[in-house]
Amino acid sequence: MTAATRRPGPAPALSSTTGRLAATLAGTGPVLAPRAPFTLDVIARLPSSTRADVSFAHDRARAAQHAWAAREPRVRARILGRLHDLLLDRQREALDLIQWETGKARAHAFEEVADAAGVCHYCARRAPALLAPRRRAGALPLVTAVRVLRHPKGVVAVITPWNYPLSLVVADVVPALLAGNAVVHKADTQAACTALWARELCVEAGLPRDVWQVVVGDPADIGPALLEQADHLAFTGSTASGRTLGRMAGGRLIGSMLELGGKNPMLVLADADVERAAAGAVRACFTSAGQLCMSVERILVHEALHDRFVERFVAHTTALRLSPAFDFSAGMGSLTTRAQLERVTAHIDQAVAKGARVLCGGRPRPDIGPLFHEPTVLADVSTGMTVHEEETFGPVVSVGPFHDDEEAVALADEGQYGLTASVWSRDAAHATRVAARLHAGAVSVNEGFRTAHACYDAPIGGRRDSGTGYRHGAEGLLQYTDLQVVAHTRANLFDPRPGTSAERHAARLTALRRAMARLGL
Repeated sequence: MTAATRRPGPAPALSSTTGRLAATLAGTGPVLAPRAPFTLDVIARLPSSTRADVSFAHDRARAAQHAWAAREPRVRARILGRLHDLLLDRQREALDLIQWETGKARAHAFEEVADAAGVCHYCARRAPALLAPRRRAGALPLVTAVRVLRHPKGVVAVITPWNYPLSLVVADVVPALLAGNAVVHKADTQAACTALWARELCVEAGLPRDVWQVVVGDPADIGPALLEQADHLAFTGSTASGRTLGRMAGGRLIGSMLELGGKNPMLVLADADVERAAAGAVRACFTSAGQLCMSVERILVHEALHDRFVERFVAHTTALRLSPAFDFSAGMGSLTTRAQLERVTAHIDQAVAKGARVLCGGRPRPDIGPLFHEPTVLADVSTGMTVHEEETFGPVVSVGPFHDDEEAVALADEGQYGLTASVWSRDAAHATRVAARLHAGAVSVNEGFRTAHACYDAPIGGRRDSGTGYRHGAEGLLQYTDLQVVAHTRANLFDPRPGTSAERHAARLTALRRAMARLGL
């Protein structure tokens, strides 16, 4: 791996920006001081939120929600649709903030900007039609009329992680707002300034500030308070945390969207293009240093292609340029926290001690930056190794062979997760047949994960321990609404007329039912 060691450039300007954004937080708890991965400099001093602060945020959000919900959906869509252009126009600010808070390469930070803008564009265009009243067939033609109405939930609790501080925030907050809700958002402390920047852009676009409240703090301290007054939950994070929050939401009988962990497989079938698959695997495995739930962590290659694929994949991986530069020269950036670096090294060390081989990488790179780690390819990974059983959430992937499609599907479906997968083949029909057999919420063909994720009209979500509910598509927006049926009848045909026996009335309804069935009504 090639490397550059120059110190990041725009740090002084970023300190001014993050300080200004931190001042918009209204917390009364201890000051938190997250550190920039590239240098370990303090990003900002954030006043943390107490349980009382969270309760106050709920009160302010609920008070503001009524007026916001009273606006027509097209008006709300017009306001949040402006965010699309603002994100693209002000992307340099976003890229600097994302890199400073997460340590990712600038190209990977740009993917967040593009994704957030895409979500805004799709939701703003589709929301008015999706939220409009819809007619449904009544029980009796010409006599009954039925409409389905969509009402906002009220106040949605949104909890976002540090790894994608712009795109995941926009993906959950914007649909909730478009549906007419207010949001109380617990941003991760590590990446709170990017979330606050996104809120400032929304306010600039015309969003009432109180409709989107942001709090920060220890989840164990403020998590219960966050859910106590919420009407819905949207959470992205670990499976363990998702289970806890899901139980809390279920106890209050409120809905939840939980996007959780993944140990995502990539299947390279016997008829795949080896060079294309090897180059695509680098992007699928090492985007954002592997710190995303959709990252590929297991590559399964048909035995006829295995050696050629490994040779090309290792060559592409070794050529990645590691750098903390605030430009587009880096192929991969840093890990975000010391805990992630320790997790990555522990998974590799334990695997090697149990017989795995390091084909490339395998080492931290403090010469580049304090939290850098080489992209790592492992072979001979087997059951019983932590890197085989658990999500690493870092730049580590295992590669192994399979004999036929049956074995590939069985290996891909091992474990408790089912978030995403990818299948590579020159034959689209063959790849689609294999994809349909996988227990994964989304499968991309001849691409790692972005093909499915960036299709905003299609819902995406996990199976098994990878979560419940959906993001994107009509489902991703309508989950933030309550459905109400309003049915009107012009005449009462359900009860017997005066003087008509119940038996005769039943006979009439039977005849009517038969006639309706023959007419296809």
